[in-house]
Amino acid sequence: MDKTHAWFSSALAEKGINLTSAQMEQFETYFQLLVEWNEKMNLTGITEREAVYEKHFYDSIALSFYVDMKNVRHIADIGSGAGFPSLPIKICFPHLHVTIVDSLNKRISFLQHIAAELGLSDVSCVHGRAEDIARLPEHRDHYDLVTARAVAKLNVLNEFCLPFARKGGTFAAMKGADPADEIREASTSLRELKGKSASTEAMKLPFEQSERHIILITKIDSTPKKYPRKAGIPLKQPII
Repeated sequence: MDKTHAWFSSALAEKGINLTSAQMEQFETYFQLLVEWNEKMNLTGITEREAVYEKHFYDSIALSFYVDMKNVRHIADIGSGAGFPSLPIKICFPHLHVTIVDSLNKRISFLQHIAAELGLSDVSCVHGRAEDIARLPEHRDHYDLVTARAVAKLNVLNEFCLPFARKGGTFAAMKGADPADEIREASTSLRELKGKSASTEAMKLPFEQSERHIILITKIDSTPKKYPRKAGIPLKQPII
């Protein structure tokens, strides 16, 4: 085991996640494919191996430090890009049924390839805008856990993501620096979209020590019929 795998495995073990050799191989294949495909399309600005393990893999899995994945079966990842955070979480917790929604078909092709190459079952990649997909009966008010990582401001994310969560489910918005201002700005959208702020968890990446925050929101009732609004409107006219 090289030093990157050693610290990664050890850091997760400290959090109660003990990876098998097969899971470590999945992460390494993921890294190699990410770098390979990144030469053909813009997936990430981070390609150095140590940084990918810390800033993409570890950072993604950190969601499971604050959400008990044993109580989660269906997870939706909105605007996942290169598969973060849902695919690293899926590697660690194989029982999860993962749905990834992304508006760019090239990224969907990459994600499908990753899932196939890693042998990940129960991964569905859906091409489309979150506002459109959230209106489909099979996705609306359905998921135990909905995630989004560095996609948009919280008052916009609430409209993108809360319609996917079931009543009693959780929306986890993964952010960088202190999101206190965003949370204040999002109070109206929370009320409108039947969400209630549960907690904001703070952590630092193990080496870079940059701040990360995870905003946990509980869905308290079904999504009102008028939400989400038509594609493009939540970004142009956030609920305030």
